[in-house]
Amino acid sequence: MPVRFDIAIVGGGIAGASLAYRLANSSARSVRRILLLERESQPGYHATGRSAALYTQAYGNAAIRALTVASRAFYDAPPAGFADHPLLTPRGAMVIATRAQADKLEAETLDVQRQAPQVQLIGAAEARALAPMLRQDYAALAAYEPDAMDMDVNAILQGCLRGAKAAGVDIRTDAPVTDLARLNDGWRLETPTGAVTAGIVVNAAGAWASEVAALAGAQKIEITPKRRTAFLFKGPAGLNLSDRPMVIDVDEQFYFKPDAGLILGSPADETPMPPHDASPDELDIAVGADRIQRAADLPIRRIESSWAGLRSFTSDKTPVVGFDCAAPGFFWFAGQGGYGIQTAPAMAAVATALLEGTPIAHTLPKLALSATALAPDRFSAPPRQ
Repeated sequence: MPVRFDIAIVGGGIAGASLAYRLANSSARSVRRILLLERESQPGYHATGRSAALYTQAYGNAAIRALTVASRAFYDAPPAGFADHPLLTPRGAMVIATRAQADKLEAETLDVQRQAPQVQLIGAAEARALAPMLRQDYAALAAYEPDAMDMDVNAILQGCLRGAKAAGVDIRTDAPVTDLARLNDGWRLETPTGAVTAGIVVNAAGAWASEVAALAGAQKIEITPKRRTAFLFKGPAGLNLSDRPMVIDVDEQFYFKPDAGLILGSPADETPMPPHDASPDELDIAVGADRIQRAADLPIRRIESSWAGLRSFTSDKTPVVGFDCAAPGFFWFAGQGGYGIQTAPAMAAVATALLEGTPIAHTLPKLALSATALAPDRFSAPPRQ
């Protein structure tokens, strides 16, 4: 007979791993069995392991910013034993605008300041003082976030996995879900490691979320994987940029930041792709290098290494979290886009509350976000007249 679990989480990236950790360590939980299924040979192989690794409260829409703000307390003071060194280290981030982009940056900064008042507009001279590699005639205005932080993504992921396993979560790799069948009391999941049954299935499958939902006969919610390319190059000889902020174009046409003695750059591309093991496109690398060199005096003579990952978005770029309205016992936890790591603690807390039937306000009292803003049925509701 298939092994029986109370909850089966499909996807072992930061979404699934953080939820498994939170559920297994929830003080409100009764005795239950939790399974975490990862399709690859190691968790976090796709989007999680290919992140730009920046925690910023100014990035994303209002829902993303609320979840990011609510995640900070966990990252600043994780539970004992979660990691042996800080998860966040100082970086700073600066969104820059040319003269033609200045009005857009002013408007966006005003919106961001409602949730992140520490973000401040600064002039061209102050921007160049913070990021001296910027060309003198490029950035006319900047929005500076002094407490944006580098994240130790691997430490965060491994802390979640280690803590989940210690609390009894069964973690299985090389275990893609090949079929889902509805039972009277839950679900039957077919995997190469064998069949299992579960009362609840959580869809944390990232780029594969739409495929998992189709197997379950759940409502159709388009979760679109989009490729993001990144590359590393050497900075100018004799110029130490290690303590300089990340620089981001207001139109998200490029970004760059110091990274372990090199500079990480990206064209900030969002190219729709089918779910797969993404690889960088040479044209995207060339475009990114050109955009960065137009904005900054950073000659890129050679690409040291490059990679690409798939960031998965809903149509409104807000995650979808909650029970499906067409498939009882099927729970959505997908569409985190490029914000999955910086929002992971709050996202896991929200999902745990919904799975346990606890009001979100009891779990995250300061979260300026309701469950309805994340609910799957927002995509099936009739349009407002």
